[in-house]
Amino acid sequence: MKKIQKLVGEEEKLRMPIAQGLPWTTDEPKCLIKPPVKKNTIPIDLKLHNDIRAVERARFAHQVAEKGRLIKQYKMERERQQKLEEEEEIKRLRKELIPKAQLMPYFD
Repeated sequence: MKKIQKLVGEEEKLRMPIAQGLPWTTDEPKCLIKPPVKKNTIPIDLKLHNDIRAVERARFAHQVAEKGRLIKQYKMERERQQKLEEEEEIKRLRKELIPKAQLMPYFD
């Protein structure tokens, strides 16, 4: 029984790794050369598709609004011109159609 316990104890010792430290030296530690310092990175300006499309969409919306305004202005001008023409026509007809006395029809 003692033999078995001894074998089991030896197997457990073999399974456990032994930490091996660095060897002791009498040399002085070497000063490592520091790598050169890198320059700060400058971020680049990103141009996202959303930003580009937003600018184009704003320009298009402005053009549509301008076109709508011009059409509305044209319609108002045309209506005003038509109203002036109708008034001129009414004035002309009133001058032409001066009421005159008409003969009574002859009923026999």
